[in-house]
Amino acid sequence: MPLRVLEAPSYLQAFVLSGVVTVLLVRAFLQAAGYPQLGGGGLHIAHVLWGGLLMTTGLGVALVFLGSAARNLGAVLGGIGFGLFIDEVGKFVTAGTDYFYAPAAGIIYGAFALLVVITQAIRGRIRLTGPERTANALYAVVGGLRTGLTDDRRAAAARLVRGCGPEVEDAITRLLDTVPRREAPGPRFWQPWLRRARRAVVWVTTHRWVVALVVLYLVGEPFVVVLGVLLDTISGQLHDQREWRAVLGVSISALITAVLSIRGASLLPRDRTRAFRLFKLALLVDLLFGQIFSFTVNQFGALTALAVDLFLLGVVTAEHRRLCRQGPEPDG
Repeated sequence: MPLRVLEAPSYLQAFVLSGVVTVLLVRAFLQAAGYPQLGGGGLHIAHVLWGGLLMTTGLGVALVFLGSAARNLGAVLGGIGFGLFIDEVGKFVTAGTDYFYAPAAGIIYGAFALLVVITQAIRGRIRLTGPERTANALYAVVGGLRTGLTDDRRAAAARLVRGCGPEVEDAITRLLDTVPRREAPGPRFWQPWLRRARRAVVWVTTHRWVVALVVLYLVGEPFVVVLGVLLDTISGQLHDQREWRAVLGVSISALITAVLSIRGASLLPRDRTRAFRLFKLALLVDLLFGQIFSFTVNQFGALTALAVDLFLLGVVTAEHRRLCRQGPEPDG
């Protein structure tokens, strides 16, 4: 089995973020510009071609150059290329090459949701063997030959081989001594904003009334969705809906979410940890299942609901972690 890279989740995350930003920017630009065509005389240079070119370039960078910087650059270029490619998926799942094919938005969302799931699965399950830890330590040494290594990076490489045997530890230590030293970089311009965002999240999760509002929303919102579908059915509007199967998918997801949320609410008085685990599961069902159909029905207008779901997931996850750290609650 090939040796695994410790920083693989970070590379995948860069790939996914680059792809998502690319799709959003392309859609916004095309709408603002009136969907112009590149080319003339009957020619149209679709941006899927630029996507293929950038994916190839990203792969080439990762294949030709050593070091994490090259891997990161390859991941970003590949992500931009994948975003340009997947944005035109509607042309390749319809006989009429329809860029505006309604389910295309759901397919795009589903593709990125799957990549996020894969990234999180890898992030939580990387347990490197001794040879893999040694290989990653050597990879860190190679990456520092040109630009040098900071003290933190040196310490991280030394920790990787701890327990791999005195010969390996001694060899890595000697190699690290040959690598030039580099001062730690100064604070990035975005780091203060990131700290503020983290403080805001902490502030939100430490206020019980915010958590209470989240719980009320989780219990009530699915019923609003199902009620809206029932009213459309009674009034006959659902009959005119072209993507009625997607509407059915949204309804099924809302029902599942409602059942999980109600069960979680019933557990709140006696088992808050389990209750918030169910709330988190309800949100994941909506994010990984319901939102695919929601994007099909509402197109990229579903981004607002997605942002709300992600905010709710952040609050619920933070509260669940706090309860887990707190330990089991005493019986009544």
